[in-house]
Amino acid sequence: MIERVTYKPRQFNLSGLKGISDKTLQMHFKLYEGYVKSVNELNQKIAEVLKDGKVDQEEFPAYSELTRRLGFEYNGMVLHEHYFGNLKAGGAGQPGPAFKQEAEFGYGSYETWKVDFAGVGKMRGVGWAICYQDPVTGALSNHWIELHEIGNVSGYNPILVMDVWEHAFRLDYAPSDRPKYIEAFFSNVDWDAVQGRLRKAAGVPPKVA
Repeated sequence: MIERVTYKPRQFNLSGLKGISDKTLQMHFKLYEGYVKSVNELNQKIAEVLKDGKVDQEEFPAYSELTRRLGFEYNGMVLHEHYFGNLKAGGAGQPGPAFKQEAEFGYGSYETWKVDFAGVGKMRGVGWAICYQDPVTGALSNHWIELHEIGNVSGYNPILVMDVWEHAFRLDYAPSDRPKYIEAFFSNVDWDAVQGRLRKAAGVPPKVA
């Protein structure tokens, strides 16, 4: 029998965030716990299919759907952990020098990087705004991620994660007020946690012409 890891929901003490109510957080934590539960259930079902070391032709359609669904649920679990993990009541003030340096390398200034990140978050639709770090050059880039598993940059390291699905703010803001939620998000960013996610690049950053 295949042994799969059983995941447990992580606990986050985020009470007292600016502009993001405790009621929203409690609802959001429940949603996250649902992703963890689904990951465990899907892993168990897939392991059951593979118990004989093969996938029977009759089981293949169900196996395929379980595996596709696992990608959605697993990314939902992990991205929420990154999102909650880069928030803190009161935040940490300003980004650290290492983050600013990488932001300046890719965008010319931290301020321009922030405008771009917020702009990604304001795009129509529901999804995630994620700042990734290129593991080779160390450069930062901002991306729109849809449906958890669609749009993630393979091999890149998520540095700052912002949930812009409506469940992240609908109790506090109208859908049209997403910019106010994004402003609240930035007032609660734990820049120490963000700084801790930065990794030393494997190569030398290319020179900007």
